[in-house]
Amino acid sequence: MVIFTLTAVLLGFLARNALAQGTPPAGCCATAAMLRFECSRLTIERLDPLVNPGLLGTPHNHQIVGGNAFNASMPPVDYDPATESTCTSCTFSEDFSNYWTANLYFQARNGSFKRVPQLVNLGLRGREGITVYYIPPYDGKTKVTAFKKGFRMLVGDAMLRQAQGQQKQLCHRCTPNVAQDPFGGAPCTGDDTAYLPLEKCGGGIRTTITFPTCWDGKNLDSPDHKSHVAYPSSGSFETTGPCPASHPVRLPQLMYEVMWDTRQFNDEEWPEKGKQPFVYSMGDATGYGQHGDYIFGWKEDALQKAMDHRCSGDSCAGVIKTQTADDAMACTLPQTVQENIEGWIPSLPGGAAITY
Repeated sequence: MVIFTLTAVLLGFLARNALAQGTPPAGCCATAAMLRFECSRLTIERLDPLVNPGLLGTPHNHQIVGGNAFNASMPPVDYDPATESTCTSCTFSEDFSNYWTANLYFQARNGSFKRVPQLVNLGLRGREGITVYYIPPYDGKTKVTAFKKGFRMLVGDAMLRQAQGQQKQLCHRCTPNVAQDPFGGAPCTGDDTAYLPLEKCGGGIRTTITFPTCWDGKNLDSPDHKSHVAYPSSGSFETTGPCPASHPVRLPQLMYEVMWDTRQFNDEEWPEKGKQPFVYSMGDATGYGQHGDYIFGWKEDALQKAMDHRCSGDSCAGVIKTQTADDAMACTLPQTVQENIEGWIPSLPGGAAITY
């Protein structure tokens, strides 16, 4: 297996992004900086304090990472993960934010389901979970304003089952091998698809979820958890393209990558040709319904300092603190809704029906 250094992965990502956007790679990579770190699994749980606040046993489950203050009811501002948490499953020990997405399941020919585990991304260490990015504009000059205490947002629509209405920058990639060799470049370009890949993927499936980078500067949330933020009015999502007048404040680009390890499922379990067997936990067999939720929880001004210092990778000595992978993996939460989530199960947790 080809082993990539973290630096090579970062520069490769940025250079290919720059080429995809028509930006000279030298200008990109001379100033490229982005936080890229692992958040190991905190819990798998049918809770959603954004969409279903206070409800124990939401319609579908999620994989949650970050601070261990996560629970069904997290009212904005009053409930601050940075002060309520006692540990975090993320590399940066000052990041008590919560990040979550739907889980992916494999449906066998006999109708039973098995949760698809996650690979840890290239150059990182931990246990399953999510790769988290915070990316300032590539020009090295544009000032970004870190998220504020109480901030939260949502990308995607769990009920979506067709391309119409698909939110910008949410996609899947069929990776050739676990080394991602040849490296596929920028997310949501080339062969990436909004729907789940129809073919077998030698290295698994990568899901990328990219959040808006423009904020109205006033509201920490909105009724749909989306309207207070926006994508740039022109240009690609990472560039310094102008923010719309309604959302003038530039935010760091928050992005999730989830590396689904689909390799364990063999030919005998795979369905007939032309069909794919994977389904998200809300019963979505298309992939269009994948979504990502975010509740900000960095301690004090740690994230702002990281952006101001153009911190890169999964360490920033003297600016923000890190912890070992073992310490991050030790931060877990027991299920609130007790149910079997491992091995073969007869139905999806919560009983979600499969929809296409």
